[in-house]
Amino acid sequence: MVVCQSLPSSPLATAMTFNDEFELLLRARYPLIYIPTLEEERVESAIAQSAKNLGNRAVYLWDFVDGYQGNLNDAGFGRRNPLQALEFVEKLSADAPGIFVLRDFHRFLEDISIARKLRNLSRRLKSQPKNLVIISPQVSVPSDLSEVLTILEFPLPHASEIKTEVARLVSATGQSLNDNVLDELVRSAQGLSLERIRRVLARAIASHGAIQPEDVELILEEKRQSIRQTQILEFYPATEQISDIGGLDNLKDWLLRRGGAFTERARQYGLPHPRGLLLAGIQGTGKSLTAKAIAHHWHLPLLRLDVGRLFGGLVGESESRTRQMIQLAEALAPCVLWIDEIDKAFSGLDSKGDSGTTSRVFGTFISWLAEKQSPVFVVATANNIQSLPPEMLRKGRFDEVFFVGLPSQEERLAIFELHLSRLRPHNIKSYDLERLAYETPDFSGAEIEQTLIEAMHIGFSQSRDFTTDDVLEAASQIVPLARTAQEQIKFLQDWAAAGKARMASRDSRLSSRIQRQLQ
Repeated sequence: MVVCQSLPSSPLATAMTFNDEFELLLRARYPLIYIPTLEEERVESAIAQSAKNLGNRAVYLWDFVDGYQGNLNDAGFGRRNPLQALEFVEKLSADAPGIFVLRDFHRFLEDISIARKLRNLSRRLKSQPKNLVIISPQVSVPSDLSEVLTILEFPLPHASEIKTEVARLVSATGQSLNDNVLDELVRSAQGLSLERIRRVLARAIASHGAIQPEDVELILEEKRQSIRQTQILEFYPATEQISDIGGLDNLKDWLLRRGGAFTERARQYGLPHPRGLLLAGIQGTGKSLTAKAIAHHWHLPLLRLDVGRLFGGLVGESESRTRQMIQLAEALAPCVLWIDEIDKAFSGLDSKGDSGTTSRVFGTFISWLAEKQSPVFVVATANNIQSLPPEMLRKGRFDEVFFVGLPSQEERLAIFELHLSRLRPHNIKSYDLERLAYETPDFSGAEIEQTLIEAMHIGFSQSRDFTTDDVLEAASQIVPLARTAQEQIKFLQDWAAAGKARMASRDSRLSSRIQRQLQ
């Protein structure tokens, strides 16, 4: 088991900048600091600034190919010899302050001589003004070094940092942009590394000699590419609208009231950022559709998280991926983070034989849910509420927990109308919507959609348009989930009726047919 010290881990630490935290660790004489980041150039610049702030401390840079660099007397020392790179620290006077930056050093931590040398240095450097800093693209810490290494997160560039860089590039082209266009470019670039931002804007300049408002789309495409490369989050296109949801009036009213909650006017009013929703209920009742509609209605990017992708095979990899997911989501804020079927990821925490990895990932995740200050609106969906850990349902994780049950007759009519207005807008009046809604009492929204598809196959196979009778025939051939999962539905209904969740629909009663089955 690897449990490394990791900063930041509290709201106070989150409020501090990277340089504040780093300088605090230097002053406190933390001997070994581990910084996971892909932005090597940017973090080295930040380290140099901290060294200057602390009385111009010497900074020594080492990598495997070139050894130590910067100081002519020691240039090349430790080339292709990581153990010699550590011995160099002891060559210098014990009173001489220094920061030793070791690039990609995580690759050597499994070596017994390197690990032993680091533990020895950890003792010695506690009384000296020297610090070893390992820069790595990922967290990979052997268990025997977990107590001596302190992990310090290096955040993606903040909006003000991005604005400075964009303004610099704009100025270099000799042009000027109005504030609205500049703010739009900055907002679209949030979540990208500084190097990626420079690269995509250089591409825009090379393409048409200047940075233009239309280049926002170039930046968004670079962002999609960046997110795809993480293989954790997916930039999901959201075209669904609130009006595409049949029924669920209570839920839709709740969402519409919060439509302006991410604006600056809401902050001035004193409103906090909305935290998120947990949508629990029966499969196929519109939970995932609601997540997509929220992002579209609020004009926010939609990020889809497959929780299974957080778990990796290497020691410490799962925790690293979880931190990376949180960092990326917060950098892209304001945004909607959609976690589909969260119950499958965190069910049976106590019984999972993975040396506590799932428990640690879950602990990091729910702590972030409770403490996050960033405008990341989390929409989690769950089908099996029994398998969710009680901590997930505690107040403070989400703004509200909604129960999404089977649609009432009125809601089924609305669902049929929505689908048929899309499939057959020219002759929707030829369908008996009242009869269709009445004859499908057990059906979920997904099952209604599947019924219409089956009816279309019937009509198509006979070279004619499908009719109300075709829909009814298709419905008679489908066995809805309400009949095959009666016990689960009864448990969910009882759980919601006990006041543990708000009803998403105004008419929360089960259809008379299902009610008879559950009695």
